[in-house]
Amino acid sequence: MPLHLCEVVLRNAVDDALGAKYGAAWPWAFAFEQSLPASSIAYGARHDLVKAREGLQTGQTGKVIAELKFVFWQRMFAARHDGRLWNPHLRRVFPHLDARRSVAQHRKAIHDALETIRQLRNRIAHHEPIFHRALEADYRLIGQLITWRSSQTFRWMHQHQQITTWLAARP
Repeated sequence: MPLHLCEVVLRNAVDDALGAKYGAAWPWAFAFEQSLPASSIAYGARHDLVKAREGLQTGQTGKVIAELKFVFWQRMFAARHDGRLWNPHLRRVFPHLDARRSVAQHRKAIHDALETIRQLRNRIAHHEPIFHRALEADYRLIGQLITWRSSQTFRWMHQHQQITTWLAARP
């Protein structure tokens, strides 16, 4: 549940920033599409966006959001988006960031944290062992990301999650 909630919270934050920049129908905004890297070798965010909106009508942004991969959301925190997206919107969509750190520092911290969480998520999705991981640290990282967006959401998640109980009971 913490992984799922973290993904939803983070993609909602990105949706909020993209909506402020490109409007509610941002998945169909040509300027946004062109800002994404197009790669035929590695992951291509532009291809992912085009595929996610295929067959959908303008205005069905929620359906596009649900179709985009976790890596899409993580890559939205790349430095390439600082000028148009994160410099003007990061502190608004993550209101609980440390005011002493710069937007670039926070954006990089979010990107790097999402890479760690993405690796955990992929191990779980592929039914691979995760017992060698520092799961307590993973949980704290998930909690930090959620808290930066909404401390109330973190408190709710922490009250309903079971991972800390399971971790405390392991042999």
